[in-house]
Amino acid sequence: MNAILSIIVPVYNRPEEIQELLESLVEQDFKESYEIVIVEDGSIKSSEEVVKSFQESLQISYYFKENTGPGDSRNYGMQNAKGNYYIILDSDCILPKQYLSEVKKELQTDFVHCFGGPDAAHESFTTVQKAINYVMTSFFTTGGIRGGGKSVGKFQPRSFNMGISKEAFSKAGGFGQIHPGEDPDLTFRIWKAGYATRLFPKAFVYHKRRIDWNKFYIQVNKFGMVRPILNKWHKGTAKLTYWFPTLFILGLFASVLMALGGIILPLAIVIAYFLLLFLDASIKNKSIKVALLAIFAALTQFTGYGIGFLKSTILVNFSKKEPETLFPKLFFKKK
Repeated sequence: MNAILSIIVPVYNRPEEIQELLESLVEQDFKESYEIVIVEDGSIKSSEEVVKSFQESLQISYYFKENTGPGDSRNYGMQNAKGNYYIILDSDCILPKQYLSEVKKELQTDFVHCFGGPDAAHESFTTVQKAINYVMTSFFTTGGIRGGGKSVGKFQPRSFNMGISKEAFSKAGGFGQIHPGEDPDLTFRIWKAGYATRLFPKAFVYHKRRIDWNKFYIQVNKFGMVRPILNKWHKGTAKLTYWFPTLFILGLFASVLMALGGIILPLAIVIAYFLLLFLDASIKNKSIKVALLAIFAALTQFTGYGIGFLKSTILVNFSKKEPETLFPKLFFKKK
């Protein structure tokens, strides 16, 4: 298949992010023609003027629609795109100059109807952004998949850096209304439609994650709440590893109580884990400050996800209500 690329970017009140993303697209070493489709998802702070400033240097189109969420906005962009292979990016991503060349190289070498790429921390990121990026991509916290590690089982692309063919998009039906979780939900439907997914390890992006500690906790808490819903919708996709954050937090609490009672070994194991995390983060980021913040980020991640996962598991499996009723904030409604 000759892949003609269309880059789809939903944006919500982030013109400064679109500016940085488009600047990185101008610097691409990719020589073939491609298009960029910007979908403004009901923003108050418009990106239209930013987009217009790049029309002479990039093949770019701009659409404004009512606010119906990132998944529906991606669908809208793909429905209006001219290419036959879509690259979906978040607006808070910056691309290294070889990104598109790496994507095309992978597609020509071993074509796949859906791919995902890793994310990395740019040197310009704040220490908090680097710490959060570390725990979101590290083998010791998430298995390393977002950072380009090998997948255990089938690889599940994430929509901050994802590609899908027009054919697979049509057959799978595009993104649903759940958010977050719209990307694994789509991936499971892609598999059911008979298509494979693959990691493109060199097609990485710098994912900014415009986030603070409170927003990070809310985000990972939602990730935890979403997973049991997906497990219910897509039978056979549940994994024991999804329980790890919940069990870790319960184990941490139990180990502290046991230490107060004179049994030190469980708490010593937990401390050893965090020392390992600290050393790995120090080496990878060349910063003790980032490494210290990475420990706090890991605790935030495990606590938020673990509590959300446990709460959602109980409600989804023992309540007679539908997920949309139980967790209305996890679903966008089409207008």
